Amino acid sequence: AMPRAMQSAARMSCSALRALPELLVALLLVGTIGFGPAAGVLALGIHAAGFIGRFYADAFDDADQRPIEALRATGAGRVTVFVLAVLPQVRASLASATLYILDRNVRMATVIGIVGAGGIGQELNGRIDLYDFGHVTTILLAIFIVVAVLDEFAAYLRKRQTY
Repeated sequence: AMPRAMQSAARMSCSALRALPELLVALLLVGTIGFGPAAGVLALGIHAAGFIGRFYADAFDDADQRPIEALRATGAGRVTVFVLAVLPQVRASLASATLYILDRNVRMATVIGIVGAGGIGQELNGRIDLYDFGHVTTILLAIFIVVAVLDEFAAYLRKRQTY
């Protein structure tokens, strides 16, 4: 188990990362490192790290302690306890949280691209500025298809329970 001070520090770090909206972080990064996809990737990554940290911590905290204690009583090491007692309990929650953040980041990439942080949003904004609505429609359709495919993939994994 992790010391309480480390747990508190990790949770506070995750809260701090989640506190700043991606759009604000993207604007700050565009001002710092310039226009382009690097600012967008960093903005999404910073925010996603906060959410993933929170979701994962909650999943690990909710794990039933009885199997963990039983394996420890047999003299099993930390890795063995994690692989055999913790991971099977949290696997579905971790996969669900990860897929949620991926889905959210795909949608947010459009929004932060509009402020100059690269990606499909920047292309969309440029096409709107040019009144090129044929390309705008194609871009919006592509975004919809990617989100729909991710949703179907998540449903497939849930149905198969392979994660």
